[in-house]
Amino acid sequence: MGRKDVSSGRMPLDQYRKQIGKQDYKKTKPMLKATRLKAEAKKTAPGIKEVSLVLAAIFVFLLASYAFFYLKFSEEVDLDLEQDEN
Repeated sequence: MGRKDVSSGRMPLDQYRKQIGKQDYKKTKPMLKATRLKAEAKKTAPGIKEVSLVLAAIFVFLLASYAFFYLKFSEEVDLDLEQDEN
């Protein structure tokens, strides 16, 4: 009894898939290719989150390098002033 219900449930789904297949077949190949490429591009496009993370990483790197050089050169200037006073 259960098998009969399962097999009867598959038939409308198979018919629906066949109808969709016929509609897709009516489209031209370049149109299908363009649609597929558009969908793939949409999936692989970087999101706002990824772009913001990359920009934040670049900003942190620049800030750290600026701080490093600022501290390095400010210490050298202080040493030069102390030597001149003596």
